[in-house]
This record gives sequence, C-alpha cells and structure tokens, in this order.
Amino acid sequence: MIQADPATASPTLHPPAAPAPDPHPVDVLVIGGGPAGTTAATLLARQGWQVVLLEKGVHPRFHIGESLLPMNLPILERLGVLDQVKEIGVFKPGADFPQQDDGNSVNVFRFDRALNPVFGHAYQVKREEFDHLLFENARASGVDARMQVVVEKVEFGADGRPAAVQARTADGEPLAFAPRYLIDASGRDTFMGARLKLKKKNALHQSAAIFSHFRGVTRREGPDAGNITVERFAHGWMWLIPLRDDVMSVGAVCFPEYLKQRRGDGEARSNEAFLMQTLQATPSVWSRMQGAERIAPVHVTGNYSYTCSKMTGPGWIMVGDAYAFIDPVFSSGVYLGMNSGENAAAVVDGALRDPASEARLQQAMERRLKRGLKHFSWFIYRFTTPVMQRLFANPRNDFQVEQAVISMLAGDVFDNRAVLRRLRLFRMIYAFNALQLAPRAFRGWLRRKRQVRESFGGDTLQEGNP
Repeated sequence: MIQADPATASPTLHPPAAPAPDPHPVDVLVIGGGPAGTTAATLLARQGWQVVLLEKGVHPRFHIGESLLPMNLPILERLGVLDQVKEIGVFKPGADFPQQDDGNSVNVFRFDRALNPVFGHAYQVKREEFDHLLFENARASGVDARMQVVVEKVEFGADGRPAAVQARTADGEPLAFAPRYLIDASGRDTFMGARLKLKKKNALHQSAAIFSHFRGVTRREGPDAGNITVERFAHGWMWLIPLRDDVMSVGAVCFPEYLKQRRGDGEARSNEAFLMQTLQATPSVWSRMQGAERIAPVHVTGNYSYTCSKMTGPGWIMVGDAYAFIDPVFSSGVYLGMNSGENAAAVVDGALRDPASEARLQQAMERRLKRGLKHFSWFIYRFTTPVMQRLFANPRNDFQVEQAVISMLAGDVFDNRAVLRRLRLFRMIYAFNALQLAPRAFRGWLRRKRQVRESFGGDTLQEGNP
C-alpha cells in the first residue's frame, strides 16, 4: 500500500494490514481482567466452559480502589484465594468517620457490629497485587487469560447476538473469536456501553478525585490501625487507606468546581501542589501527614459517575464498572464488581445450558444488582449533606438502625431483608432531620444539583468518561 506522507508529500510504503482471521469458537469471551472479569471467568471455567479472557493492560498494574468490604470475603473464599488475600492485605476491622472540623472526635463503625455478619472484618489491599492474584487464579482454574490484547470490534448476527469479536495483540497480531456468550468487564472503558451508546453521565451525582500514595503517614492506634478514614471537608471528602509496607493511599473526592481551580506551571506540578494544599486545609488530616513522603505520581480523574441504560442483551452481559460507577465513598466498587461477576457467571452458565431461561435469568440479575446500587447510591448522594453529617456524628442504634447502616457499609445490601427494612427506616429518620435543618439542607441540595452540570477533564487513569 502506498500513502502520501503529509510531512514530505512523497510516497511512503506501509505494509498491508494483516487480514482478520476466521473467528475462533469459544463458549465465553470476557473483556477485562480486573476483579469482575476474573471472578466471572474463574467460576465459568470451573463449570467446564471454555473461557477466554482478554486484558488490555499488563498485570501487575496500578489501580485505585484499595479498600475491600466484608462481603468481598465470602466471594474470595469461594474463589479459593482468601488466605492469599489475607497475606497481602492489611486487616480492616471498620471505618473511621471523623466529625468535620473536629479531628479529635472520631466515630468508628466496626464491621463486627453489623446485623448477622458473615465476616466482621475486611482487608485493605494494593490493587496491583490483588488484581494480579485474581488473574493468576483464573489461569490456574483453566481460563485462557491473555494480557496486552485490546478488543476493537464486536459484530452481531441476524439474531442480535454477538457473532464475532475482533481484537489485536500488542505486536499487532489480529485475533477473532466467535463466543456463545460475551461478558463485558472492561471497567470504565465500558466496551459495550460505548459502542452501543448506552453510557450516560449520572444525572444525580458528579465528582472528581485527586490522589497518590505516601509513606510515613500516621496510622490510628491499636486495633483501629487498619481502618479506612473517611473525612468530610468543605468541598467533598477525603480517604486515608493504610496498606502494607507503611504505605498510605491518600486522596480527595471533590466537587468538580473545586478541582477546576488547580493552577501551576505544569499539569504534574499543579496536581501535586493542589493535593497538598487540599490536605493541608484539613488540620486533622494534615497532622497525620507530618513527615510523610510521596512515593507515587499524583493522579487526577475527571467526572466519573455514570450508568448504562442497559445491563444485558441477547448473548451479552455487563458487570462491575462496565455497567455503572458511583462515588467510591463507601468502598463499594470492588465488591459490586465481584458480586456482579459472580452473578453473571450464574446467568451465563444457566443460559448456555438452557437458552430459554436467558431472559428470565438476566432480568433477575438486573433487579438484584440495581437494588444494591440503589441503596449505596442513596447514601452516597447525601453523604456530604448537613443532614448526613449530623446523623453520622450522633449515631443511635434505635431499632438496630445503626447496625443496619454498618451492614450497608459492609456491603450487605442485596438479600438481607432485616437490613433493608431498617435502611428504609433510616431514610425516614433522614427526612425528619432534613426538615429540622431545612435551610442548610436546601442549600446543600442546590450545590449538589449544580455539580451535576459541571464538566471536568484530566482523567489520567481510565478513558471513556462521559
């Protein structure tokens, strides 16, 4: 093939692109090798299906979302990796919620106080280690798991089902698969969501984040040393997540209008200065940063709250962040991904064995996952409001409502009816307090509405944001 080089206007030879190979038949193709994809792939391979998993990156690789929930642990146990996660993790007995403007007053919500806890703890993990562990476990379970393979295109047959999926290796080698079922676990790339134009900016919530890793950050004393700290400030909330080797993940989830105030001589310098300025403005956090050393780049991620208008279709299903991503304030991301991956494995297994059951199985999964997302979202959308600040600062266990909130923080929002009933009661308590704080509550509502209209660029980790 001869093309004109625009720089020299002279002919330049380019080798012809390799023709796409004939699609290779496979039972299940999984796009994405994170927690959601590896969970689904591992469980399906153990059911005897031929599973191919394609990951565009290379494990181990940096990823945010280092705080697991207790409800992760039963899934890890079923995957057979719980002991390995224990070895690489920091024991997490609960979550600290300091009262705003009073860092010496901290309310600790310990997971062993949840309603009927299966596990009374969780772990904090370095995601590069955690994700790599899950990926290798998938391989050991019989999954044909490949790295550095980018999925480029999906073609649908006359029946509306995925007929061929085209991909390419890092060396440029074209690949093609003909899956009986396709699982999109591509994270915020949302492969199916982007190509079918399903991905929509969240109409109720918007935020952005800036974060890094530090060494030498002061930890809580005693048994609370492994807790995640979630601290509100005037423009959002901050996290401090203790990891192994004296590493602390520190970041701030901010209203977009605040993060757009960054200024500096260059983007990297601006990000670092802005993060440190933000931390310094909160005395209780800054006091823990004395003598700390930054050991990783400062990352900024733009508007990232979104959902897709569909989760499933004939022959395909979306799991984890590929379907939706909400604010990470309650560390729900990895759990929701693995939970949906486990659910998807059951749906795909059932649909492959009995095609007539596909629609019913997909609908049941959608209802269940949307119910869990709804309960997390309700709290998340209101977390920075004056009303929620009052309730978290003065927890009461009347009718076991506080225990139900702890169960929600532990991830128990799908099937535990005792928890769900008490969370509905909590909503009534919230409404009553909102009436008492009506002027402040209304101003907070207006501010949240304004943030949804804000746009913010500078996503340094994942592409595909709305």
